[in-house]
Amino acid sequence: MPHQGEILQEAIKNSGISITRIVDDLGITRPTIYRKFKEETLDYAFVKRVGDIIGHDFADDFTMSQQAVLPFAVTPVTVSSVNSVTSKPVALQVADNDCNKQLLSLQTKYIALLEAYNELLLKVYGPK
Repeated sequence: MPHQGEILQEAIKNSGISITRIVDDLGITRPTIYRKFKEETLDYAFVKRVGDIIGHDFADDFTMSQQAVLPFAVTPVTVSSVNSVTSKPVALQVADNDCNKQLLSLQTKYIALLEAYNELLLKVYGPK
């Protein structure tokens, strides 16, 4: 079963729209989109933007079974009340889905920051 990056690459190839046009519309570099093709899991907002450019709806292409499950360690936390006679340990667990969303959100922000930094470097120093 192909992963999300491969599905994205195939959809772009089948659209007939050039990679150059897509990266220009997205405001990213060619190496960035080629890295995206290698990723197993892609950010929803990125895939939506590409879908809008090429006129493709990826809703049926990506299923939850294709989402990578990241191993998050959950540490039990002891909760005690000042007025209680006995303290009972209570394990607080954050849903994996929320952690995955937070991680993907941070990843998207980090990539956007790196791309903005790259553009700034190009403006200041020019291409080599």
